[in-house]
Amino acid sequence: MNTKSVISHIENWIKEYHISSLTDGYVIGVSGGIDSAVTSTLIAKTGIPLLCVEMPIHQNTIQSQRSSNHIKWLKNQFPNVSSFETNLSGTFETFKAEHTNTNQRTELALANTRARLRMISLYYYGQINNYLVAGTGNKIEDFGIGFFTKYGDGGVDLSPIADLKKSEVYLIGQELCINNEILLAPPTDGLWGDDKTDEDQIGASYPELEWAMEFSGDEKKLSKRQAEVLNIFQNFNKKNRHKMIPIPVCNIPKSLK
Repeated sequence: MNTKSVISHIENWIKEYHISSLTDGYVIGVSGGIDSAVTSTLIAKTGIPLLCVEMPIHQNTIQSQRSSNHIKWLKNQFPNVSSFETNLSGTFETFKAEHTNTNQRTELALANTRARLRMISLYYYGQINNYLVAGTGNKIEDFGIGFFTKYGDGGVDLSPIADLKKSEVYLIGQELCINNEILLAPPTDGLWGDDKTDEDQIGASYPELEWAMEFSGDEKKLSKRQAEVLNIFQNFNKKNRHKMIPIPVCNIPKSLK
């Protein structure tokens, strides 16, 4: 991949979208992960106003430190970058206290609630500033296994890196000189209040998932691990298809209107 050309292409796309949108800038949630670090840096390089928002919810201290360090690095380089932190831990606890019905799906529902509270915050800051919300999803997450929260981190106005595989995001990150603490950190969605990584949740690494997404050969010739990874990918893809397609609309025949 020609990383310099890809960076230039994405920057131009962001600029063109900004002009056509008639808005005043972008807002983005910065988590301390590679995807938000790369996306925020690409937007910052355009010179368009960018508001970086930290939204900890009982966040791991290391994750919070990574996001803070990245934002400081951005602000030192780009005068168009501003930042704000809003701690949503109390809001999350209030929500939990009001919803006491629990079952085996409660833990996942609360993890997704964290993402949705963050989405609400980003759109609040977006609206009061006339900014668009920039998404940080990559191709594997957004179009491969649907590894995002519907109307959470999936609730965005534009997705600058959604056509990049995770490995390509890392290549872009290296070219942009993203901090090593981010480049070397195991990917995590940070929604569980522990050290659970993406690979822990999915059961496969991003390189394995990229292979599965592109696989088109004879499944009978696969190794045991390859067959397992392909099955993981296919199961996630099928289960999360509702996230990756337009919302179904019941079209009423004209004869009935």
